[in-house]
Amino acid sequence: MTDKRSAGLLLFRRHEGAVEVLLGHMGGPYWAHKDARAWSIPKGEYGPDETPRDAARREFTEEIGLPPPDGPYLPLGEVRQSNGKLVTVWAVEADLDPALMVPGTFTLEWPPGSGRTEEFPELDRVAWCVPEVARNRLIAAQVTFVERLLAQLSG
Repeated sequence: MTDKRSAGLLLFRRHEGAVEVLLGHMGGPYWAHKDARAWSIPKGEYGPDETPRDAARREFTEEIGLPPPDGPYLPLGEVRQSNGKLVTVWAVEADLDPALMVPGTFTLEWPPGSGRTEEFPELDRVAWCVPEVARNRLIAAQVTFVERLLAQLSG
């Protein structure tokens, strides 16, 4: 197990009678040709000097390139991913045009062992998904957040 912690925001909207959630496709060469289990809630790591909610808002801006929407924020709790990371997420109702995204980047040695580094987007695209699609695209542990959101919205 790891003591790494991440926090994120799950945007949702009501569109044509259905709930949709905004997911980000993970950037970089490993994920480039994958769809199933290659999407994530916009999130990132934080340290002891930052609250999880502040980190969620900061990471949204870093990964999407846009300011986080104003609340109300619905707490969706925590899940532990298979890599041991503990993830805390809030949902917030907002609409966002995926074309406006300006992703943050990370540096990676690529190809491995080549000594060359390249920059890749943290998320290479975002898309609105109905829950049925989100369940197949999301990292397995994060599906729990969609289920919790749907439970809160249904009362």
